[in-house]
Amino acid sequence: MTTLIILLIALGIVLGVADIRRNLISKPVFQIFKKILPPMSSTEREAMEAGSVWWEGDLFKGNPDWQKLHNYPKAELSQEEQDFMDNQVETLLSMLDDYKIVHEHKDLPKEVWEYLRKEGFFAMIIPKAYGGREFSAIANSTIVSRISTRSLSAAVTVMVPNSLGPGELLNHYGTQEQKDYWLPRLADGTDIPCFALTGPDAGSDAGAIPDTGVVCKGMHEGEEVLGLRLNFEKRYITLAPVATVLGLAFKMYDPDGLLGDKQDLGITCALIPTDHEGVETGERHYPVNMAFMNGTTRGKDVFIPLDWIIGGPDYAGRGWRMLVECLSAGRGISLPALATANAHLCSRTTGAYAAVRKQFGLSIGKFEGIEEAMGRIGGSTYTLEAMRKMTAGAIDSGESPSVVTAIAKYHMTEMSREIINDAMDIHAGKGVQMGPKNYLGHQYFGTPVAITVEGANILTRNLMIFGQGATRCHPYVFSEMEAAANPDFEQGLKDFDGLLIKHVSYAAGNFFNALFHGLTGGHFKASAMSGETADYYKQLSRMSKGLALCSDFSMLMLGGDLKRKEMISARLGDVLSQLYIASAVLRRYEEDGRQAADLPFVHYSVQRCLYKIGVAFDGFFQNFPNRFVAVVMKRTVFPWGIGYEMPADAITQKVSRQLMEPGVMRDRLTHLCHIGEEADDPVAIVENAFIAMHENAPIEKKILKAQKDKQIARKLPFEDMVNAALEKSVITESEAEQLRRAEQLRQVAVAVDNYAPGEIEKLGLQATKKRSKAA
Repeated sequence: MTTLIILLIALGIVLGVADIRRNLISKPVFQIFKKILPPMSSTEREAMEAGSVWWEGDLFKGNPDWQKLHNYPKAELSQEEQDFMDNQVETLLSMLDDYKIVHEHKDLPKEVWEYLRKEGFFAMIIPKAYGGREFSAIANSTIVSRISTRSLSAAVTVMVPNSLGPGELLNHYGTQEQKDYWLPRLADGTDIPCFALTGPDAGSDAGAIPDTGVVCKGMHEGEEVLGLRLNFEKRYITLAPVATVLGLAFKMYDPDGLLGDKQDLGITCALIPTDHEGVETGERHYPVNMAFMNGTTRGKDVFIPLDWIIGGPDYAGRGWRMLVECLSAGRGISLPALATANAHLCSRTTGAYAAVRKQFGLSIGKFEGIEEAMGRIGGSTYTLEAMRKMTAGAIDSGESPSVVTAIAKYHMTEMSREIINDAMDIHAGKGVQMGPKNYLGHQYFGTPVAITVEGANILTRNLMIFGQGATRCHPYVFSEMEAAANPDFEQGLKDFDGLLIKHVSYAAGNFFNALFHGLTGGHFKASAMSGETADYYKQLSRMSKGLALCSDFSMLMLGGDLKRKEMISARLGDVLSQLYIASAVLRRYEEDGRQAADLPFVHYSVQRCLYKIGVAFDGFFQNFPNRFVAVVMKRTVFPWGIGYEMPADAITQKVSRQLMEPGVMRDRLTHLCHIGEEADDPVAIVENAFIAMHENAPIEKKILKAQKDKQIARKLPFEDMVNAALEKSVITESEAEQLRRAEQLRQVAVAVDNYAPGEIEKLGLQATKKRSKAA
């Protein structure tokens, strides 16, 4: 007993007396930390410091405040934004024929371009003071989503000027003179913008761009001024072939010291008219057969004055920080909008098609294999809409959450890819035969576009989500890194000492909490909500604690090697991502009033998130380099094993059947999907057949009963069956006509496009002539 008391006193002295603790504990740890910590480049620091930490911070720290989640403002359209949706957007949709846009024009028709300019579709993010519409992020997202269900090429054309580019950068960083000149011109469509970042040798590694701007003197408007001599070559630049103003990212150098002592100033952004001497645009790429404008731009020895730098000379070298801070528009609004639109379209049409397409005398949607795929489509659609609204809502509330937008970009576009694959499988031949009747083909072709841009998905998952999350969201790591990078050793040690004690306490709390909730299955943890979702909050809180614990162990054991162990860190990023996705689903369920019809979708979505969390943790434990530590972590977080499973078949079938049932739930799930009023609109064709067949269900039941009673023979051709039912007075004449009308609609709905001999070749020849004439 005496020995124990002495040990406790000694421990108290070591930990409680700052000088003793600093020399015996903090200093050795600090020296090790400095050695294992890799040097932080300026671009890495700017990426880590940019933006804000939002709900993902709660999830990463192991103690999410669920009430805070539900108290975030609801993302809603204003009356002005809703009016724009009901009028201008609907008018635009009526002007679009996506088949002709893609296969005949290879561009939007001139009248569509003019309408987009005139009605401010390119000015959604520009303030009203400059003639813009100044719409919210949720409005921007909703508009792009709605357009995308009609034409992906049109949606991308609208999306780009309202995403990362000149308008966004000018709003945040432009000088007053730049704003006064450029923003009104962008707002009324006088100028069409593009932004050139990616080049042949610098895509995801934007910090390695070889394009240069060298400070020098040159002639501009008849006067010698201080400026930049630019040399650049860019590709994959959307709208570049038609742009009149070019946003350009380049590395800025001042070898002659004309601006000061620093020679390498860093990445800088400038705004340049495309008709400026030396600038080349006009060449087109042809991205996956889509018709939106995309191409190259280059320039050799292009001289521009310094005040063409966005933000003026004071913003020289600050371009990377500017870009990272503004990436939320593309990652958090535009690309999630495209993914969600694809889901709404696929859910609406696949549910309808599965009902009208028959095999073996049954609608194919009644086969369990089809139900499984439709369950994935419906569950993912509910999830995507939840993520779209929650992420856009964060941006509207003033946040710029770089980790959340990276999660949204990666996981939403990947879910969209899974959805379109399932929809194509179910549609089979209907999905692969291209022509005016095909409503899925262009979405299928265009899916890789969203996956590739704004940071390719492999990079986003493996380097960004956990890489930024571990430093931005952790309560102490980034501050510890700053202390270690301090050239003043003593001051750095002093800062580190205070952080270390807090970090140790934080880690110990996570360890014991994770172990307790692991042993008890999380059942003793309080739930934020009651009812059928109560246990989900407990399990997600438990997994949040597990993530905090495993992140600390990983950073402690692997140090700077962790960012090179991409498969290890990516799995921790997957855990964080699935926690965010499940949060969005639960928030949507509460926000929409806890509707009973939503529960199958909620159960499917959250259970799948928990299952994927388990898979990610299992892969992490299996592959963690230190096997002893891996076992300790696993036995702490999952002492009884990982018990999460994919949703039961019964839940999957409930989701699937709701896609095949006309009504409020189906309408709410797919409310962004455009259904044209034209007789030849492909979505309207399958929808009308679906409704007609549903209305026929009571009549078909009469016939089925008559067949069971052997009044009518089974497996008769359709018209013979109808006539036999009439003859036996099973149905009335009006009911027979109703059946015939529905069958006609069904036949049209399952039909695919046919071409006469030479017709396809003729279409290709016409398109070639149009391209040659345009050139």
